Amino acid sequence: MNSQTAQFDDLRLVALPSAVKCTELFVRFSLTEWSLRELFDEAARVARELVTAVVERTDEKSPGFVTVRLRLSGNSLVVEIEDDQLAHMYDDAPTVEGYPTGAVPLEGKGKLVWCELPLPNGLTAEQVRLPRRDERRSEQLPEPATDEPAGPDPSVVDRILVGLQNRDW
Repeated sequence: MNSQTAQFDDLRLVALPSAVKCTELFVRFSLTEWSLRELFDEAARVARELVTAVVERTDEKSPGFVTVRLRLSGNSLVVEIEDDQLAHMYDDAPTVEGYPTGAVPLEGKGKLVWCELPLPNGLTAEQVRLPRRDERRSEQLPEPATDEPAGPDPSVVDRILVGLQNRDW
């Protein structure tokens, strides 16, 4: 596994069956932002399998958390699943047909499981087009004047509070 990460995105979920579908949506959203639609199906399948392995071992009465992380590293998309289950509950990484996987116990409790998918057409992590959110935001928002008070207009807040007081609940 190449340790040079060009970009990552993650999501923390409660380790219940609904996490599987949320994982798929998260993977598709992240890959859309990274312009890697070619990996939708395989990356979603891999992430579903890894999260399902955690969910199946979770006590639904007191579920823990699972973190789904996508990393662009070297010439791979790395799908990582981190859980907070007791380490003795399972020892090895789930097998994902066709791709290398691995598992590392975390300090305390939990495990980090990973699976590498090759990027398409010899693409490397540094060549992947990434979203440029910060630039767009700064171009769209005017800078606040230094003499203006921060926060909402007090007259607007007063009208809202008066309106709420006159309402019959």
